[in-house]
Amino acid sequence: MAAGTTGAGLKRSGSEKKNIRSAEDVAGTRESTSRVNKRTSAYGRQLAEKNFLKDQYGLGEAQFKRFYKNAQRQRTGTGESLLVLLERRLDNVVYSLKLATTRTQARQMIVHRHVLVNGKIVTSPSYLMSVDDVVSFKQATLERESFVVNAIDKRLNIGIKVPEWLELRKKDRSGVVLRLPERSDINADIQEHLIVELYSK
Repeated sequence: MAAGTTGAGLKRSGSEKKNIRSAEDVAGTRESTSRVNKRTSAYGRQLAEKNFLKDQYGLGEAQFKRFYKNAQRQRTGTGESLLVLLERRLDNVVYSLKLATTRTQARQMIVHRHVLVNGKIVTSPSYLMSVDDVVSFKQATLERESFVVNAIDKRLNIGIKVPEWLELRKKDRSGVVLRLPERSDINADIQEHLIVELYSK
């Protein structure tokens, strides 16, 4: 997968512009931060890495810490587990399936009760998707032509590749989780070990 073109959407330069400042809008600023400054302290690099990942997925500090603690309980390494858990979030899955233009928009869709998981409304953007879970939209939502055109279909028809662990059912505007994501599915230069080092202090 080419970096910057995957459904994961982890890129250094934001290409999806919005009128409001979203997590995707600030992603491109990271390269100019102290992380790439040789004089930056180890703590500064660790903090910058954490803030970048937190901003990418649109999480607050407390929520990010909860995900980190969950990652610590997983069998795989904490850093890898953290990335996998973040990828499994419902808002990220909706975004990765190209059913929303940004993760921020995906969260709004979910909170406003447009999104179904296995046929049932789910209103928590942090809901963790599992294998064989199907994400779709309410029929009433699909009948709102302006919403479909301006929100759902806006990114759906762009030639962006969906991650291999997901399957897009474009005709139905839905998708399914084929398997759980792996570290290799997250095509970005995230240095998760720096985040682990930060929380290990």
